[in-house]
Amino acid sequence: MADFLEVLMLICFGVSWPLNIRKAWLARTSKSSSVLFYFFIWAGYLLGLWSKYERLRLGVATPLYVWFFYVLNLVIVSAGIAVYFRNLRLDRASADEAA
Repeated sequence: MADFLEVLMLICFGVSWPLNIRKAWLARTSKSSSVLFYFFIWAGYLLGLWSKYERLRLGVATPLYVWFFYVLNLVIVSAGIAVYFRNLRLDRASADEAA
């Protein structure tokens, strides 16, 4: 049951990230985003995966679907980081044009 609840938490976060990324993509600016926030979330998912690996080393299996959702969220947040840097580049290009 604990693994199932963990997956529900990951799904809730996983649904939120594409919405956030879409908003950032359409905004075409990095001004309202924080790359530090993205990196902490990314690190959190990575640490979650590491905890699953450590449990596996101790002989405690984690269902594959839990691993899947951690990896999926890690990939989605990585896409958010990429959009942040794309928007930062657009901001800089816009500032250069205005100068």
